[in-house]
Amino acid sequence: MTTAETAVTAETAPPPSMRLRELVFGAACAAALRAAARLGVADILGDAPRTVESLAADAHCATGPLRRLLRTLTCYGVFTERPDGTFAHTEMSRLLREDDPHSLRNIALWCTEPWTWDAWPRLDEAVRTGGNVVQNLYGKEFFTYLNEDAPESAEIFNRAMTTSSEQSAREVAALLDLSGCTSVADIGGGQGHVVASLLDKYPAMRGSLLDLPRVVDHALPRLRDGGDLAHRARIVPGDVRAAVRVSADVYIIKNILEWDDASTARTLANVIGAGGPGTRVVVIENLVDDTPSMRFSTAMDLLLLLNVGGAKHTTESMVSRITDAGLVIDDIRPVNPYLHAFDCHVPE
Repeated sequence: MTTAETAVTAETAPPPSMRLRELVFGAACAAALRAAARLGVADILGDAPRTVESLAADAHCATGPLRRLLRTLTCYGVFTERPDGTFAHTEMSRLLREDDPHSLRNIALWCTEPWTWDAWPRLDEAVRTGGNVVQNLYGKEFFTYLNEDAPESAEIFNRAMTTSSEQSAREVAALLDLSGCTSVADIGGGQGHVVASLLDKYPAMRGSLLDLPRVVDHALPRLRDGGDLAHRARIVPGDVRAAVRVSADVYIIKNILEWDDASTARTLANVIGAGGPGTRVVVIENLVDDTPSMRFSTAMDLLLLLNVGGAKHTTESMVSRITDAGLVIDDIRPVNPYLHAFDCHVPE
């Protein structure tokens, strides 16, 4: 058993001075994960342990530095070094593989893209002003910058969001009971993973996907002409903050209410206006007071502050935004360790 795998107790935990030293070098861990992902080390390493020499040869990198990279990652439980000096997978390192069904490779790359290294040192500025720093860094809004000046980062973002959506869509569909509903609308639904999963679950249901034109242009092939769900799916391009031009029994709003309060209020008002009294609305969000994912969620919260001036919600703030918009909350349930569903309706 490696040091990283040994249970940490009050007696074995590092003293505060050492723990703080470890924390201020957090960038080293993030950079090491990014390097391993870009080098494809997890993909190269199969089920059997391998020497660093053989890994370096297949990864086309220097043996000594690769050993140092792997040694660093083993301290965090990503890969493990065996007594004979070979390296093997752990549950975490397998998540860096492209072919793992729960792969987080694209998420690891997205959270360590070049723009993040420009933005993090300016966190104090964002905290002082309450606004994003990307506008000052690059002279343009974040997503405009990505699409115009950083196409590789834009592609990584799209892959990361696709991965995240694919994994959570199945869990959302499993959670929601839409029996008796004939139609569902996925608001700001990206490529349509949630609506596709719900159409799979309910063969008689019809579904709509609403998102920006440049987003729905890349909707799942299953939802487009010729796809197996096309006859039950409608793709609607548009900005949901400006208008929601579709009627449905149920509206799903997942991970798009984390920008500014004004856009959140507009989106909810547009949904309520489109659906009318009695309509069911399910809001799904990460929460920063969701204990199992606190470190992840609070870090993403700070990243949102940096890039778009947005924020993740607490349960209280999400309830406040939803009820202020005029919705009645019927239930709040966890979807997975990272997401909660607020099941609501428009009052009569």
